Parts: sequence; C-alpha cells; structure tokens
Amino acid sequence: MKVYLKIHRRSDIETIACCDEVLLNQVFTEGNLRIEITSTFFGGDLLSIDKAIEILRGASCFNIVGEKITNMAVAQKIISKEGVRKINSIPMAMKMMF
Repeated sequence: MKVYLKIHRRSDIETIACCDEVLLNQVFTEGNLRIEITSTFFGGDLLSIDKAIEILRGASCFNIVGEKITNMAVAQKIISKEGVRKINSIPMAMKMMF
C-alpha cells in the first residue's frame, strides 16, 4: 500500500499532508462540505504506508485522507476512530497540537 505524503513548513510549524495513492487530484463533496485532494498540498513523496505512519506518529499537525491511511492511523492509535470524519464516504482526519 502506498500513500502520498508532503511536509509543509512554516515558521517553526510542520504540517504533514497524507492521502491514499488513488485519491490524489480528486474532489469530494457532500452537502456544503468539500475536500480537494490537490497535488499542491498532498502530492509529495509516494511512500509505503508503514513509512508514512512512522512519520505521522511524530507529527504535531497533520491532515490525512483516505480509507487506508486513516484505518492504519486508528489501528496504530495515532488518532481515535471518533476523530475520523467522512465526506462522500471518504474518511479524513486532522491533528493539531501547539
């Protein structure tokens, strides 16, 4: 399993964007909710899901989208199942700690 992962740095804050490989450059909407999985934000390196989980484990801020990466993050106790939201059946989660 592969995922795209990109690290954004601004000042002293790193935000990691990660999505399942098949979701890059797609748009999902549900009611007034919309998520664009753009290559600009999510399209970094194509990594194994295990390597991505290793990186996410140490992150204080991240945005993850997709069934594979969110399920693995829940299984690895990086996020709780209750923290996952779905937009048009696509799971996503965010973590922000300052």
